[in-house]
Amino acid sequence: MSGIYIHIPFCKQACHYCDFHFSTSLKKKDEMVLALAKEIEMRKSEFQDEVVETIYFGGGTPSILEISDLKLLIDAVFSNYKVAENPEITVEANPDDLSKERIIELSNNKINRLSIGIQSFFEDDLKMMNRAHNSEEAKKCLEFATQYFDNISVDLIYGIPDMSNEKWLQNIETALSFNISHISSYALTVEPKTVLYSFIQKGIIPQPDDEVAQEHFQILVDKLFENDFIHYELSNFGKENYFSKNNSSYWLGKKYIGIGPSAHSYDGEKRSWNVSNNSLYLKSISENKLPSETEILSKTDRYNEYVMTGLRTIWGISLNRIEIEFGKTYLDYINQQAAKYIEDHLLFVDENILRTTKKGKFLSDGIASDLFLLNLE
Repeated sequence: MSGIYIHIPFCKQACHYCDFHFSTSLKKKDEMVLALAKEIEMRKSEFQDEVVETIYFGGGTPSILEISDLKLLIDAVFSNYKVAENPEITVEANPDDLSKERIIELSNNKINRLSIGIQSFFEDDLKMMNRAHNSEEAKKCLEFATQYFDNISVDLIYGIPDMSNEKWLQNIETALSFNISHISSYALTVEPKTVLYSFIQKGIIPQPDDEVAQEHFQILVDKLFENDFIHYELSNFGKENYFSKNNSSYWLGKKYIGIGPSAHSYDGEKRSWNVSNNSLYLKSISENKLPSETEILSKTDRYNEYVMTGLRTIWGISLNRIEIEFGKTYLDYINQQAAKYIEDHLLFVDENILRTTKKGKFLSDGIASDLFLLNLE
Protein backbone atom coordinates (compact mmCIF):
# COMPACT_ATOMS: atom_id res chain seq x y z
CA MET A 1 0.00 0.00 0.00
CA SER A 2 1.17 3.54 -0.75
CA GLY A 3 0.21 7.13 -0.09
CA ILE A 4 -0.20 10.45 -1.86
CA TYR A 5 0.66 13.69 -0.05
CA ILE A 6 -0.66 16.97 -1.52
CA HIS A 7 1.00 20.17 -0.32
CA ILE A 8 -1.25 23.25 -0.29
CA PRO A 9 1.22 26.18 -0.18
CA PHE A 10 -1.09 28.93 1.16
CA CYS A 11 -1.86 30.39 4.59
CA LYS A 12 -3.91 33.38 5.78
CA GLN A 13 -0.99 34.57 7.89
CA ALA A 14 2.45 33.36 8.93
CA CYS A 15 2.78 31.65 12.32
CA HIS A 16 5.87 32.96 14.11
CA TYR A 17 7.45 29.51 14.54
CA CYS A 18 6.76 28.06 11.07
CA ASP A 19 9.43 27.41 8.44
CA PHE A 20 7.31 25.31 6.04
CA HIS A 21 6.85 26.47 2.47
CA PHE A 22 3.75 28.65 1.95
CA SER A 23 2.55 32.00 0.63
CA THR A 24 0.07 34.39 2.26
CA SER A 25 -0.98 35.65 -1.19
CA LEU A 26 -3.90 33.72 -2.65
CA LYS A 27 -3.67 35.31 -6.12
CA LYS A 28 -2.42 32.10 -7.72
CA LYS A 29 -4.66 29.71 -5.76
CA ASP A 30 -6.87 28.64 -8.68
CA GLU A 31 -3.86 28.22 -10.97
CA MET A 32 -2.11 26.19 -8.26
CA VAL A 33 -5.04 23.80 -7.78
CA LEU A 34 -5.09 23.05 -11.52
CA ALA A 35 -1.30 22.55 -11.50
CA LEU A 36 -1.57 20.13 -8.56
CA ALA A 37 -4.21 18.14 -10.43
CA LYS A 38 -1.95 18.09 -13.48
CA GLU A 39 1.04 16.84 -11.46
CA ILE A 40 -1.15 14.09 -10.00
CA GLU A 41 -1.88 12.95 -13.56
CA MET A 42 1.70 13.39 -14.79
CA ARG A 43 3.05 11.04 -12.12
CA LYS A 44 0.58 8.18 -12.34
CA SER A 45 3.16 5.90 -14.02
CA GLU A 46 5.17 5.93 -10.77
CA PHE A 47 2.38 4.05 -9.00
CA GLN A 48 1.25 1.70 -11.78
CA ASP A 49 1.66 -1.34 -9.54
CA GLU A 50 0.67 0.36 -6.28
CA VAL A 51 -2.62 0.72 -4.42
CA VAL A 52 -3.16 4.13 -2.82
CA GLU A 53 -4.31 3.67 0.76
CA THR A 54 -3.97 7.27 1.99
CA ILE A 55 -4.46 10.76 0.58
CA TYR A 56 -3.17 13.53 2.82
CA PHE A 57 -3.65 17.28 2.33
CA GLY A 58 -0.91 19.15 4.20
CA GLY A 59 0.54 22.62 4.05
CA GLY A 60 0.32 25.44 4.43
CA THR A 61 -3.34 25.41 5.27
CA PRO A 62 -5.40 23.00 3.12
CA SER A 63 -8.64 24.16 4.75
CA ILE A 64 -8.14 27.49 2.99
CA LEU A 65 -9.28 25.79 -0.25
CA GLU A 66 -12.87 25.61 -1.41
CA ILE A 67 -14.62 22.26 -1.13
CA SER A 68 -14.71 22.16 -4.94
CA ASP A 69 -10.90 22.49 -5.01
CA LEU A 70 -10.41 19.58 -2.60
CA LYS A 71 -12.94 17.48 -4.51
CA LEU A 72 -11.17 18.17 -7.82
CA LEU A 73 -7.85 16.96 -6.38
CA ILE A 74 -9.37 13.87 -4.75
CA ASP A 75 -11.13 13.02 -8.03
CA ALA A 76 -7.80 13.42 -9.87
CA VAL A 77 -6.26 10.77 -7.61
CA PHE A 78 -9.20 8.38 -8.08
CA SER A 79 -9.11 8.91 -11.87
CA ASN A 80 -5.40 8.21 -12.27
CA TYR A 81 -4.48 5.66 -9.58
CA LYS A 82 -5.70 2.38 -8.12
CA VAL A 83 -7.25 3.44 -4.81
CA ALA A 84 -8.08 1.16 -1.87
CA GLU A 85 -11.75 0.53 -1.14
CA ASN A 86 -11.82 2.76 1.96
CA PRO A 87 -8.76 5.05 1.84
CA GLU A 88 -7.85 7.35 4.70
CA ILE A 89 -8.32 10.90 3.34
CA THR A 90 -7.03 13.57 5.73
CA VAL A 91 -7.30 17.34 5.50
CA GLU A 92 -5.21 19.54 7.79
CA ALA A 93 -7.41 22.39 8.97
CA ASN A 94 -7.24 25.50 11.11
CA PRO A 95 -10.08 26.23 13.57
CA ASP A 96 -10.94 29.59 11.96
CA ASP A 97 -11.80 27.75 8.71
CA LEU A 98 -14.05 25.21 10.43
CA SER A 99 -17.48 26.75 10.77
CA LYS A 100 -20.34 24.30 11.28
CA GLU A 101 -21.36 24.74 7.63
CA ARG A 102 -17.82 24.06 6.42
CA ILE A 103 -17.49 20.95 8.58
CA ILE A 104 -20.76 19.59 7.15
CA GLU A 105 -19.51 20.30 3.60
CA LEU A 106 -16.25 18.45 4.31
CA SER A 107 -18.10 15.49 5.81
CA ASN A 108 -20.32 15.18 2.73
CA ASN A 109 -17.29 14.35 0.57
CA LYS A 110 -14.77 11.49 0.56
CA ILE A 111 -12.76 13.23 3.33
CA ASN A 112 -12.93 11.03 6.45
CA ARG A 113 -10.25 12.45 8.75
CA LEU A 114 -9.46 15.96 10.03
CA SER A 115 -6.14 17.04 11.51
CA ILE A 116 -6.88 20.29 13.36
CA GLY A 117 -4.09 22.73 14.24
CA ILE A 118 -5.23 23.86 17.69
CA GLN A 119 -1.69 24.22 19.18
CA SER A 120 -3.09 25.75 22.42
CA PHE A 121 -6.42 26.60 23.99
CA PHE A 122 -4.96 29.71 25.65
CA GLU A 123 -5.27 33.16 24.09
CA ASP A 124 -1.79 34.37 25.12
CA ASP A 125 -0.10 31.36 23.52
CA LEU A 126 -2.06 31.79 20.28
CA LYS A 127 -1.13 35.48 20.07
CA MET A 128 2.54 34.74 20.76
CA MET A 129 2.53 32.18 17.93
CA ASN A 130 0.51 34.51 15.65
CA ARG A 131 -2.14 31.88 15.02
CA ALA A 132 -5.11 32.98 12.88
CA HIS A 133 -7.69 31.59 15.33
CA ASN A 134 -8.62 32.33 18.93
CA SER A 135 -9.37 30.08 21.89
CA GLU A 136 -13.14 30.22 21.44
CA GLU A 137 -12.85 29.17 17.78
CA ALA A 138 -10.62 26.26 18.83
CA LYS A 139 -13.28 24.89 21.18
CA LYS A 140 -16.23 25.63 18.88
CA CYS A 141 -14.70 23.86 15.89
CA LEU A 142 -14.07 20.71 17.96
CA GLU A 143 -17.61 20.81 19.30
CA PHE A 144 -18.95 20.78 15.72
CA ALA A 145 -16.28 18.55 14.12
CA THR A 146 -16.85 15.70 16.59
CA GLN A 147 -20.53 15.62 15.56
CA TYR A 148 -19.68 14.93 11.90
CA PHE A 149 -16.27 13.18 11.97
CA ASP A 150 -15.33 10.06 13.89
CA ASN A 151 -11.60 10.34 13.06
CA ILE A 152 -10.10 13.59 14.34
CA SER A 153 -6.54 14.47 15.28
CA VAL A 154 -5.56 17.57 17.25
CA ASP A 155 -2.14 19.26 17.17
CA LEU A 156 -0.78 20.69 20.44
CA ILE A 157 2.55 22.43 21.10
CA TYR A 158 4.43 22.08 24.40
CA GLY A 159 7.58 23.70 25.76
CA ILE A 160 6.18 27.20 25.11
CA PRO A 161 8.12 29.82 27.13
CA ASP A 162 6.46 30.59 30.49
CA MET A 163 3.96 27.72 30.13
CA SER A 164 3.58 26.05 33.53
CA ASN A 165 3.01 22.32 33.94
CA GLU A 166 -0.52 23.09 35.18
CA LYS A 167 -1.32 25.13 32.09
CA TRP A 168 0.03 22.39 29.80
CA LEU A 169 -2.03 19.76 31.61
CA GLN A 170 -5.12 21.94 31.17
CA ASN A 171 -4.43 22.05 27.41
CA ILE A 172 -4.34 18.24 27.27
CA GLU A 173 -7.48 17.88 29.41
CA THR A 174 -9.38 20.36 27.24
CA ALA A 175 -8.51 18.36 24.12
CA LEU A 176 -9.55 15.11 25.85
CA SER A 177 -12.89 16.62 26.90
CA PHE A 178 -13.98 16.50 23.24
CA ASN A 179 -13.42 12.71 23.11
CA ILE A 180 -11.02 12.87 20.16
CA SER A 181 -9.16 9.75 19.03
CA HIS A 182 -5.70 11.10 18.09
CA ILE A 183 -3.26 13.75 19.32
CA SER A 184 -0.05 14.92 17.63
CA SER A 185 2.12 16.98 19.94
CA TYR A 186 5.45 18.69 19.29
CA ALA A 187 7.93 20.71 21.31
CA LEU A 188 8.14 24.34 20.23
CA THR A 189 11.20 24.42 17.98
CA VAL A 190 13.07 27.59 17.08
CA GLU A 191 13.92 27.48 13.38
CA PRO A 192 16.35 29.98 11.78
CA LYS A 193 14.79 32.76 9.67
CA THR A 194 11.47 32.62 11.54
CA VAL A 195 9.88 35.52 13.44
CA LEU A 196 10.18 33.47 16.65
CA TYR A 197 13.94 33.18 16.13
CA SER A 198 14.14 36.96 15.66
CA PHE A 199 12.07 37.62 18.80
CA ILE A 200 14.33 35.36 20.87
CA GLN A 201 17.48 37.01 19.49
CA LYS A 202 16.06 40.42 20.49
CA GLY A 203 15.04 39.21 23.94
CA ILE A 204 11.31 39.78 23.29
CA ILE A 205 10.54 36.09 23.99
CA PRO A 206 12.70 33.82 26.20
CA GLN A 207 14.44 30.80 24.71
CA PRO A 208 12.41 27.58 25.14
CA ASP A 209 13.82 25.45 27.97
CA ASP A 210 14.67 21.81 27.12
CA GLU A 211 14.04 20.66 30.71
CA VAL A 212 10.57 22.24 30.69
CA ALA A 213 9.85 20.59 27.32
CA GLN A 214 10.91 17.21 28.74
CA GLU A 215 8.62 17.68 31.76
CA HIS A 216 5.72 18.61 29.47
CA PHE A 217 6.42 15.57 27.31
CA GLN A 218 6.27 13.24 30.33
CA ILE A 219 3.00 14.83 31.52
CA LEU A 220 1.59 14.26 28.04
CA VAL A 221 2.72 10.62 27.90
CA ASP A 222 1.30 9.84 31.36
CA LYS A 223 -2.02 11.66 30.85
CA LEU A 224 -2.72 10.08 27.47
CA PHE A 225 -1.79 6.61 28.75
CA GLU A 226 -4.40 7.07 31.50
CA ASN A 227 -6.94 7.81 28.77
CA ASP A 228 -6.24 4.70 26.65
CA PHE A 229 -4.07 6.36 24.01
CA ILE A 230 -1.24 4.32 22.51
CA HIS A 231 2.05 6.21 22.16
CA TYR A 232 2.86 4.74 18.76
CA GLU A 233 5.37 7.36 17.57
CA LEU A 234 7.44 9.96 19.43
CA SER A 235 4.99 12.80 18.70
CA ASN A 236 1.82 10.80 18.01
CA PHE A 237 -0.78 9.19 20.24
CA GLY A 238 -3.85 7.34 19.01
CA LYS A 239 -6.62 5.22 20.42
CA GLU A 240 -6.77 1.66 19.11
CA ASN A 241 -7.59 1.62 15.36
CA TYR A 242 -7.02 5.39 15.12
CA PHE A 243 -3.31 5.60 14.28
CA SER A 244 -2.64 7.88 11.30
CA LYS A 245 -2.29 5.48 8.35
CA ASN A 246 -0.54 8.20 6.35
CA ASN A 247 2.12 8.89 8.99
CA SER A 248 2.51 5.21 9.89
CA SER A 249 3.26 4.41 6.24
CA TYR A 250 6.09 6.96 6.30
CA TRP A 251 7.62 5.52 9.48
CA LEU A 252 7.30 1.97 8.15
CA GLY A 253 9.17 2.89 4.94
CA LYS A 254 6.29 2.56 2.47
CA LYS A 255 6.25 4.42 -0.86
CA TYR A 256 4.63 7.82 -1.24
CA ILE A 257 4.32 10.55 -3.85
CA GLY A 258 4.47 14.20 -2.78
CA ILE A 259 2.48 16.60 -4.98
CA GLY A 260 3.02 20.38 -4.98
CA PRO A 261 5.79 22.88 -4.21
CA SER A 262 8.37 21.56 -1.66
CA ALA A 263 6.67 18.13 -1.43
CA HIS A 264 8.91 15.06 -1.02
CA SER A 265 8.50 11.59 -2.55
CA TYR A 266 10.05 8.21 -1.74
CA ASP A 267 10.00 4.90 -3.61
CA GLY A 268 12.19 2.74 -1.37
CA GLU A 269 15.40 3.44 -3.29
CA LYS A 270 15.39 7.13 -4.07
CA ARG A 271 13.99 10.35 -2.68
CA SER A 272 12.87 13.35 -4.70
CA TRP A 273 11.58 16.79 -3.80
CA ASN A 274 9.83 19.55 -5.70
CA VAL A 275 11.10 23.11 -5.90
CA SER A 276 10.07 25.31 -2.93
CA ASN A 277 8.86 28.20 -5.08
CA ASN A 278 5.26 28.62 -6.22
CA SER A 279 6.06 30.57 -9.40
CA LEU A 280 8.79 28.15 -10.54
CA TYR A 281 6.55 25.20 -9.73
CA LEU A 282 3.66 26.62 -11.79
CA LYS A 283 5.95 27.47 -14.72
CA SER A 284 7.47 23.98 -14.77
CA ILE A 285 4.12 22.17 -14.61
CA SER A 286 2.74 24.40 -17.38
CA GLU A 287 5.68 23.21 -19.52
CA ASN A 288 4.90 19.56 -18.66
CA LYS A 289 8.10 19.21 -16.61
CA LEU A 290 8.37 17.86 -13.09
CA PRO A 291 10.09 20.54 -10.97
CA SER A 292 12.03 18.09 -8.84
CA GLU A 293 15.47 16.90 -7.81
CA THR A 294 16.28 13.26 -7.05
CA GLU A 295 18.73 11.58 -4.69
CA ILE A 296 19.59 7.87 -4.94
CA LEU A 297 19.82 6.51 -1.41
CA SER A 298 22.89 4.44 -0.60
CA LYS A 299 22.65 1.38 1.63
CA THR A 300 23.99 3.52 4.50
CA ASP A 301 21.38 6.23 3.81
CA ARG A 302 18.62 3.60 3.98
CA TYR A 303 20.06 2.11 7.17
CA ASN A 304 20.20 5.55 8.83
CA GLU A 305 16.66 6.34 7.75
CA TYR A 306 15.36 3.05 9.13
CA VAL A 307 17.15 3.67 12.43
CA MET A 308 15.67 7.17 12.72
CA THR A 309 12.08 6.21 11.89
CA GLY A 310 12.17 2.87 13.69
CA LEU A 311 13.45 4.22 16.99
CA ARG A 312 10.67 6.84 17.09
CA THR A 313 7.93 4.19 16.92
CA ILE A 314 6.49 1.31 18.95
CA TRP A 315 7.62 -1.00 16.13
CA GLY A 316 11.27 -0.28 16.92
CA ILE A 317 14.27 -1.50 14.92
CA SER A 318 14.28 -5.15 13.84
CA LEU A 319 17.80 -6.45 14.31
CA ASN A 320 16.89 -9.38 12.05
CA ARG A 321 16.00 -6.91 9.31
CA ILE A 322 19.27 -5.01 9.87
CA GLU A 323 21.25 -8.22 9.30
CA ILE A 324 19.21 -9.45 6.30
CA GLU A 325 18.85 -6.12 4.49
CA PHE A 326 22.12 -4.41 5.39
CA GLY A 327 24.53 -7.13 6.50
CA LYS A 328 26.53 -8.26 9.53
CA THR A 329 28.77 -5.17 9.58
CA TYR A 330 25.73 -2.97 10.16
CA LEU A 331 24.33 -5.36 12.77
CA ASP A 332 27.62 -5.40 14.70
CA TYR A 333 27.79 -1.60 14.54
CA ILE A 334 24.27 -0.97 15.85
CA ASN A 335 24.74 -3.49 18.66
CA GLN A 336 28.01 -1.83 19.65
CA GLN A 337 26.52 1.70 19.56
CA ALA A 338 23.35 0.67 21.39
CA ALA A 339 25.18 -1.05 24.26
CA LYS A 340 25.73 2.09 26.36
CA TYR A 341 22.10 3.18 25.96
CA ILE A 342 20.90 -0.28 27.01
CA GLU A 343 23.16 -0.04 30.07
CA ASP A 344 21.67 3.40 30.89
CA HIS A 345 18.11 1.99 30.51
CA LEU A 346 17.31 4.22 27.53
CA LEU A 347 17.07 1.32 25.06
CA PHE A 348 16.13 -2.34 25.44
CA VAL A 349 15.97 -5.41 23.18
CA ASP A 350 12.90 -7.65 23.17
CA GLU A 351 12.50 -10.54 20.69
CA ASN A 352 15.38 -9.06 18.66
CA ILE A 353 13.63 -5.67 18.36
CA LEU A 354 15.52 -2.60 19.61
CA ARG A 355 13.22 -0.02 21.23
CA THR A 356 13.39 3.01 23.51
CA THR A 357 12.40 2.67 27.17
CA LYS A 358 9.89 5.12 28.65
CA LYS A 359 12.88 7.14 29.90
CA GLY A 360 14.52 7.06 26.45
CA LYS A 361 11.52 8.09 24.34
CA PHE A 362 12.03 11.87 24.57
CA LEU A 363 15.70 11.39 23.64
CA SER A 364 15.06 9.04 20.69
CA ASP A 365 16.23 11.44 17.95
CA GLY A 366 19.52 12.10 19.71
CA ILE A 367 20.05 8.40 20.39
CA ALA A 368 19.25 7.55 16.76
CA SER A 369 21.87 9.99 15.51
CA ASP A 370 24.46 8.13 17.61
CA LEU A 371 23.42 4.87 15.94
CA PHE A 372 23.87 6.35 12.45
CA LEU A 373 26.68 5.02 10.31
CA LEU A 374 28.39 7.74 8.31
CA ASN A 375 31.05 6.57 5.90
CA LEU A 376 30.80 2.83 5.27
CA GLU A 377 30.20 3.20 1.50
